Amino acid sequence: MRFSLPSLALAVTMAASASGCVVTARGHVEAPAAVVEVDEEPPPPRYETVEVRPGFVFITGHWYRAGGRWEWRQGYWERERAGYTWEPGRWEARGRGHVWVEGNWRAGGGGPVVRDHREQREERREERHEDGPVIRDHRH
Repeated sequence: MRFSLPSLALAVTMAASASGCVVTARGHVEAPAAVVEVDEEPPPPRYETVEVRPGFVFITGHWYRAGGRWEWRQGYWERERAGYTWEPGRWEARGRGHVWVEGNWRAGGGGPVVRDHREQREERREERHEDGPVIRDHRH
């Protein structure tokens, strides 16, 4: 029995397609952070009243450009991250324009570090006093 090269290639292709092999893939592609540069200086930041919320960090609002005009994006609360500090976003003057630098979480570093209070809760459970409950002020 003799096979020609084209008929062998056809037989291999048909066998591979008849096997029902289906390959699927899933993934997430994140686009690089866009650099926002504008010619004019943004308006001064709006004043936002912020109350203390234990366990959360307030991300301040900021101005952004939309449709050729300035729009205000309100601030919002984000849960604390143990061992990290929040570095707020800011507008920086660069050359003749202004560039928005997005805020981000930074590991350790200067400034207050957010602690994981779950460990302290475990310690408090162990240190029960006969005089009554232990009350701690966590506002500072």
